[in-house]
Amino acid sequence: MAPKDKYTVILPTYNERRNLPITVWLLNRTFTENNLDYEIIIVDDASPDGTLEIATQLQRLYTPQRILLRPRPGKLGLGTAYVHGLRSATGTFVIIMDADFSHHPKFIPRFIATQKRTNCDIVTGTCYAGPGAGVYGWDLKRKIVSRGANLVADTVLRPGVSDLTGSFRLYRREALERVIARTESKGYTFQMELMTRAKGMGCRVEECPITFVDRVYGESKLGGEEIVEYLKVSRIGLEWWRTDADVYQREF
Repeated sequence: MAPKDKYTVILPTYNERRNLPITVWLLNRTFTENNLDYEIIIVDDASPDGTLEIATQLQRLYTPQRILLRPRPGKLGLGTAYVHGLRSATGTFVIIMDADFSHHPKFIPRFIATQKRTNCDIVTGTCYAGPGAGVYGWDLKRKIVSRGANLVADTVLRPGVSDLTGSFRLYRREALERVIARTESKGYTFQMELMTRAKGMGCRVEECPITFVDRVYGESKLGGEEIVEYLKVSRIGLEWWRTDADVYQREF
């Protein structure tokens, strides 16, 4: 009998004191009801609102076997937070998602079912394609920015996915480790580069429709610097894809 799969969830946090308990409770319920083995790695970047204190309480409640704390001394970037958390991951699959309740854990069983059905390396959530996909709670400006960002990415990179900026995904751990080793971005463009490189390296990707709901508490951390970084990444992304495609052909 094949060993049972284990799922590692990496949650980068910064000022998520009020959102984190809801997200962790829903994750625990989802995995428990579906009889899935799991661990949650919380990577907090010295949140001034006391997020780490709440995470410590959650660890006592759900046990250190389920909740792993990997805090960092400051706000060092979303991409490096995933790299930091991945070092402690023991799951056969890794799930990356936001801790602000914008990504509902109810979609995780659908991600897992999609992976098992297709045997793909990556399942990425999309709010732009498929039955039930959608975005809730965004104003017109943010919808235009998101659509525009994906349009630029699709035009320049042609990644073959409808939501390149999405940050709710399931990876085979081996595939994520291989791709993340080549990824250079540190901020919010990390997700886009990760997917672009993964496609260039021959990873098999499937999409799963999700609904994205704007954060319950707090403010979005996407600012002007991240948008500028995104545009820079879009401009050089094609070179990433070509480089990794060449590497993939040589290695495989």
